[in-house]
Amino acid sequence: MIDFDHVSPDPHGDQPVVKAGVPVERATGAIVALHGRGSSAEDILGLAAALDPGGFAYLAPQAAGHTWYPNRFTAPRSSNEPFLSSALGAVAATVARATVAGIPHERIVLLGFSQGACLAIEYAARHARRWGGVIVLSGGLIGPPGTPRDYPGSFAGTPIFLGCSDVDAHIPVERVHESAEVVQRMGGDVDKRIYPGMGHTVNQDEVEAVRALLACIAAGNSSPSKVNGSDDQI
Repeated sequence: MIDFDHVSPDPHGDQPVVKAGVPVERATGAIVALHGRGSSAEDILGLAAALDPGGFAYLAPQAAGHTWYPNRFTAPRSSNEPFLSSALGAVAATVARATVAGIPHERIVLLGFSQGACLAIEYAARHARRWGGVIVLSGGLIGPPGTPRDYPGSFAGTPIFLGCSDVDAHIPVERVHESAEVVQRMGGDVDKRIYPGMGHTVNQDEVEAVRALLACIAAGNSSPSKVNGSDDQI
């Protein structure tokens, strides 16, 4: 547990990065996998392994106390500090592990579920460039309604997948729509899928869509066709 009364400036700074898949020095690409609240690096690695067509290294930073930030992702950003800045720093450090090993950003995928999905798309928006892909499973950009979304940079055609329920108790569907619009405006190749009545989970359609995206990256191709989906509802 985190002692919220005695917090260091970098609460996630001493946490491990768990590795799996192909060793990063020999991998064709890397998946930076970000777990949800109350979960673990090992848990999100299990999802990454189920999606991987082969050839990827998985790098999963662990959040202190299994929580990236204490309050809802729609709370004022200041209320989630210093945890949010520390979490974004942990993502940056994990990405650096891949690039130092010789994997270019164009073959790095940012993937997260729930709280980790919010962290993945927020980090990507703050560091817009051509990534291998951004996978947002039940998440959206961080901050309260009305937060300015004047992020600099361009995604330059990066495939960005957003999947979520229309009645998710943790992720307002309006925020998913807003997030998709923001990253599309920034040059992302967006595949947004809203699933009527689904819970806070990952379904088979999402699994198949992400597998197809990762297979394209592994093969050195651009983003896949949006099979069995649309830019809105399934």
